[in-house]
Amino acid sequence: MPRPTPPDDRVVARRRQVGEQIRRVREHRNMTQQDVCGRSGIDVATYSRIEQGHSSPKLDTLIRIADAMRVELEDLVHRDAAAPDGGDEGGRDRGPATGVSGPGAGGALGQG
Repeated sequence: MPRPTPPDDRVVARRRQVGEQIRRVREHRNMTQQDVCGRSGIDVATYSRIEQGHSSPKLDTLIRIADAMRVELEDLVHRDAAAPDGGDEGGRDRGPATGVSGPGAGGALGQG
């Protein structure tokens, strides 16, 4: 059986961005990793690896994290306007960051 191909640098960079965004949203919601894990049923070590960008979570896991934080899934995977390679994701205008939304979010992350 052939070994899986390791992810390229772009994938690794994006995985780290998603982990950082998850952490920012969690902190904005004034939650600890234990809070998220208790509400989502995810192991703390697994969750920590996701935030650190060392693990690629399945979609189901991202949905459970979003539900635990009471935010939309897109809030966890939103990319800033500039892509890691300095581009804008194939020339598409992605618009401004939406930040944190959903019930009780209190507005966009980092915005009044």
